Amino acid sequence: MSIPLTDTATLHPLVLPARADAADAADLIEYARVRNASLTETTGRDDDHLAPAALLALLRSDADLERRQWLIRIGEEAVGLAVLNIIADDGGRAAFFTINLLRSVWSRGIGTAALRFIEQQAAIAGVARLLVWIEHTDADESRLDSPTGFGSIPKDHGARFLLRHGFALEQVERVSAFELSGDADRLRTLHAEAAAHAQGYRIVSWQLPTPAEFVDGYARLKQAMSTDAPDADLDMPEEEWDAERVARHDDRYLQRGETVLVTAAQHAETGELCAFNELSIGGELGLTTHQADTLVRSAHRGHRLGMLVKTAGLLDWRDLRPDSPRVITWNAEENRPMLSINEALGFTPIAYEGAWRKDLS
Repeated sequence: MSIPLTDTATLHPLVLPARADAADAADLIEYARVRNASLTETTGRDDDHLAPAALLALLRSDADLERRQWLIRIGEEAVGLAVLNIIADDGGRAAFFTINLLRSVWSRGIGTAALRFIEQQAAIAGVARLLVWIEHTDADESRLDSPTGFGSIPKDHGARFLLRHGFALEQVERVSAFELSGDADRLRTLHAEAAAHAQGYRIVSWQLPTPAEFVDGYARLKQAMSTDAPDADLDMPEEEWDAERVARHDDRYLQRGETVLVTAAQHAETGELCAFNELSIGGELGLTTHQADTLVRSAHRGHRLGMLVKTAGLLDWRDLRPDSPRVITWNAEENRPMLSINEALGFTPIAYEGAWRKDLS
């Protein structure tokens, strides 16, 4: 089934095959190709490229996220994709979307038509607010300040598109990179200094799947991450985490062939997990590592636990995946405590993302 977008472009629901090497996986392979090519065109990097097999696990819906995706074609040629992900928490009132178009078909009205379709689908599903995160390329355009008072983005092609269609910039996130091949002496020194301040805490770590003894504590940390991390006026819903959700979370990564290392600080007296950091990477050699969630529970701040878990994780990671050249991570520009830790470690800014919102009702 195809849905007309413009005089030349059509939208096609992506039917997911059972496996990436199945006979009916041609559309998935095209989807991965267009996704990766458009990311390279807009960011200049391949850090977030995914092979079809890894992408397949990411595209399946589950109890936490209803995932819908479409290919955009001109004739038989795939030139873009559209994604709508509806968040189950808060009754499905929030969703995030993506529209990726190859640069060769920009400024033809295809993106506008695709966004109109996405908004219609979201409204039918009962979504009240639509969110999107995009990386902005700095080409000396005028700038748009974040309403948080921290950071700005250029009014580039993507920003102008979103402003024209009623979206508001809510937050700026810094994308930072850390070179893993450097000397580890600084990491060891910072870790020792943090450990000296973290009396009464110990490091525990594991690779997914999460061991039974840590499931409940990990679930509490992940739920806290959904409320404690700065999100400006994006109004992200609180996530409900339990053992079943941890299992789904772990399975998504494992189905993608990823290695995930979780490093946590445990309160020695109570056994409570009170800070954590995640590092993940795909199975192929030489890939970029992604640093995902990092959190210190508010009741345990002031003991350098953020530095403790980050340095412990990075030191272990150098031994676990010495083939990975670097780590990239994302932080809200107003999250000065985490940015200060990253800067002390040697992370440097490589890009900036805008977090945008549009209310549909």
